[in-house]
Amino acid sequence: MRNSDDFSPAVIDRAAVLLEEFRDGGELTLSQLSNRTGLPRSSTHRLLSQLVELGWVERHGQTYTLGRSLFEWGALARRRSGLQEIAHPFLHELYATTGLVVHLGVLEGNDVRILDKVGYGPIPLPTRIGGLQPAGRTALGKALLAFCDNGSARRRPTVEVLTSAAEEARRRNEMAVVRQRRTAYERDEAVLGVACVAAPIGDLRSCAGAIAVTGPVETVDGALLATPVRATANAIWQALADNGSVRRAG
Repeated sequence: MRNSDDFSPAVIDRAAVLLEEFRDGGELTLSQLSNRTGLPRSSTHRLLSQLVELGWVERHGQTYTLGRSLFEWGALARRRSGLQEIAHPFLHELYATTGLVVHLGVLEGNDVRILDKVGYGPIPLPTRIGGLQPAGRTALGKALLAFCDNGSARRRPTVEVLTSAAEEARRRNEMAVVRQRRTAYERDEAVLGVACVAAPIGDLRSCAGAIAVTGPVETVDGALLATPVRATANAIWQALADNGSVRRAG
């Protein structure tokens, strides 16, 4: 159990000084951090160890970088602005209509960053706002891979290592079907016993993100859910356009 002195104002101030040195996103050594901040080397090492334990800083050999936890906190801080703020009421409506958990996400590298999550269900889901999920194994990620980056996903391989030419062909065909239907499906891929239906917010020219409904496989009827999921995604896209958050190609 931590001593309350570990988080005294003085300690927090010194930790903030250390974290500021990572603002440029680079890697720094213990000596560099001590020299730049003017903190004693022993104090710097102790603070870094605490920040590593919290996940705010990561250690790579002799260097340190910002930790993933801080990026997740950043996603949380953005919840009340932009896409999430506009989409949130629509997500609640979709949850009320379907009774299934609704996710909002954007593509971030090889993963999906969850920006919002509405509702709950009988099966615990390993998702949280600000967290990451592998794009290639989720309906949300498949919708994003098919439509994100102005359609560049059509030319990129999937985020997972392709084991054969046949697997690559299958994945490419899956992306083509998603683009044609404007709907992505997933069943027992990310979590056993769970299925999802997703749709992009936008189109191949401009995609703001994607939404998905998730629930037990026995309650997720893709044929019935595709229409309300697409309609909700389209409504969010229209709201973004009306708000001036996106520019619709004419």
